[in-house]
Amino acid sequence: MNWDRMEGEWKQRRGKAVQHWGRMMNDELAAIAGKYEELVGKLQERYGISSERSKRHFDDFKDVVRQLKKSNARLMTLQARLKNAKSPPRKTSSTRSAGTRPRVRADK
Repeated sequence: MNWDRMEGEWKQRRGKAVQHWGRMMNDELAAIAGKYEELVGKLQERYGISSERSKRHFDDFKDVVRQLKKSNARLMTLQARLKNAKSPPRKTSSTRSAGTRPRVRADK
């Protein structure tokens, strides 16, 4: 068995233990750290790569997700602007000041 794979399996087990005990102690940070270690361990085991390389792969993935979230936020903002630009402005009674009359069209 490849040493990187053995190390990956160990990190998975260690990560699961940290996750479990982190929940028992209500320590969310420990549980999150356990998930990270477990994922890095799974990457090591699955692909037979070193710990450093699996951490780099995970960090690259986090960067991609971060960029996708930013792009999605920009798209949502643009979509909302387009939607607002297409809809006609609403006339409400609160826009008229007190004492003014509604406008009457002169084209009749």
